[in-house]
Amino acid sequence: MTEPIPVSRPVDHGIAKLMPDVDRKRAWLLTVDGAPQSYVDLDEPTHLEFEYARRLGHVLDTLAEPGRALDVLHLGGGALTLPRYLAVTRPGSRQDVVEADRGLLGLVTEHLPLPDGADIALHCADARQWLEAAPADSADVLVADVFGGSRVPAHLTSLAYVREAARVLRDGGVYLANLPDAAPFAFLRSQLATLAVVFEELLLIAEPGVLRGRRFGNAVLAAAHHPLDTATLTRLTAADAFPARVQHGPALRDFIGGARPVRDEDAVPSPEPPDGAFGIG
Repeated sequence: MTEPIPVSRPVDHGIAKLMPDVDRKRAWLLTVDGAPQSYVDLDEPTHLEFEYARRLGHVLDTLAEPGRALDVLHLGGGALTLPRYLAVTRPGSRQDVVEADRGLLGLVTEHLPLPDGADIALHCADARQWLEAAPADSADVLVADVFGGSRVPAHLTSLAYVREAARVLRDGGVYLANLPDAAPFAFLRSQLATLAVVFEELLLIAEPGVLRGRRFGNAVLAAAHHPLDTATLTRLTAADAFPARVQHGPALRDFIGGARPVRDEDAVPSPEPPDGAFGIG
């Protein structure tokens, strides 16, 4: 059998590489300009290699009874890791994926095809423009995992954007985001303050080392109009290979402190990762 070989190709926003995992037969790491974007195991789509992806998976697992189909909007495509995960864990789910990089979408669908029968529609568009045109009350979950290089674009950080996300979500819907930051957490605090204007319930999942300011890293945010299953999420994230902490309620309000919601005119991208924070390949 021929060994899988790396694939490298210019895409719209950099140089994308697909690198095979020597330890897993049909698993691939996607990087863009050296920054890891996604990891996919075509034989085992429920395997979530990246820690932030596992945390998003934990939240998705707790949003409804096991196996129940959901309508999900993904802003940011990458290698379509979470859409593949949901197609297996919640068969029958209707999923839309919005990815601005047409070249990246083409590379991924050519080399990492989606499973037969998965109801996953791919859209090449700017995430906010697509969101603003999407019908109201059309999604159970919105997953925001959009990066321009290694940074979340500024226009996906403002209160106007969050209001559009809330409009598209149904009453019982949940907003999820993957956001990078480091102490003193000016970006992360401002994002939580912005979400708090629109949503009554918030939680944050991150490694203790990140929360203590020891290193740059990802945090998963969840926002809803109803209580989230913090007890189950605390148990699941604590049991991971790299345990995380769930913050909510008074502790999260203390974390937000005096941070202000972000207006469009004040919006900035997430901070540039320090050299070596995520680089590979």
